[in-house]
Amino acid sequence: MTRTAPPVPSASVRRGRWVALVAVPVLALVLGGCTTSGPDEPAPSASGASGDCRAPDPGASSDAVDVTGDVGSKPEVSFDSPLEVTSTQRTTLVEGSGEVAEQGSVANVRIAVYDAATGAEVTSAGFDEGQQPTQLTVSTDYYVPGIVDAIACVASGSRTVTVASAADMTTATATEQDAAPSPVVIVADVVSIVPTKATGEAQPPTDGFPTVELADDGQPTVTIPAGTDPPSDLRIEVLKKGDGAVVPDPANVTVQYQGVNWTTGEVFDESWGKGTPTPFSTDQVVPGFAKAMIGQTVGSQVVVIIPPSEGYGDAGQPSAGIGGGDTLVFVIDILAVA
Repeated sequence: MTRTAPPVPSASVRRGRWVALVAVPVLALVLGGCTTSGPDEPAPSASGASGDCRAPDPGASSDAVDVTGDVGSKPEVSFDSPLEVTSTQRTTLVEGSGEVAEQGSVANVRIAVYDAATGAEVTSAGFDEGQQPTQLTVSTDYYVPGIVDAIACVASGSRTVTVASAADMTTATATEQDAAPSPVVIVADVVSIVPTKATGEAQPPTDGFPTVELADDGQPTVTIPAGTDPPSDLRIEVLKKGDGAVVPDPANVTVQYQGVNWTTGEVFDESWGKGTPTPFSTDQVVPGFAKAMIGQTVGSQVVVIIPPSEGYGDAGQPSAGIGGGDTLVFVIDILAVA
């Protein structure tokens, strides 16, 4: 069954194999779980608690990787292989001056990954001509520690090279049947940081829609019209109009969202308060949620009224407090698309 707005990627994306780099979104190293420290007592990981900004120190291995090319262009990478590390190391090649990729933030990134044992390229994202940067969340709730350590605490405009240990390229849920990871070399360009709320121009509200009030941080409070039956068809209003890219069909998007049950007026799910916006694919959600996103522009805030036929139907979603036939209301801040 599809979900309303998944706070974590679907089970089909959650894999123990670190090599699943090009799934949804581009780098599907989508398994949380902390790795154990190696015998060399590595520098603190960037996967600490919210608000922390810690990253691996440079070392002999990361300093030994030769990287040429300008930030934003695909790097030429060479090193003597096999390159082995017991704890992750990171060297900053170009120091940017923009906003920093702090814990829980979402960064627009261009990234290339190489097998440290052979020197062969494993995958890359955002470097090909016409290709947009990919969005990576600085959190081990979404990516293995090695990927997080490549971008955490990095200022926009920077290029880093990271030699991630095998331990930091696997997860706590990996099994013996999963392919054994090996160390990798990661070159990452941090382009920019995704805003935490919609930044578009305010639009006049539409009659018949719930009212939305926003806190200073952007978190919405939705009030359902008293004594009013919900419409029977899908309805969408734009409260803020962004000037960014148009969301295609299908798309990988990063959003803030809040879901309210029209019947009860209660919030049943939201990304607000969880420390980070949520990345997902439009084909992972109920139809009405996807339709509210597709064709809108990045930076927009939309409100969608989803009838049962575009949501959970007569079955509802009891685990979320959604009864059979309930109408749903979502406020969605569209922050990035890839």
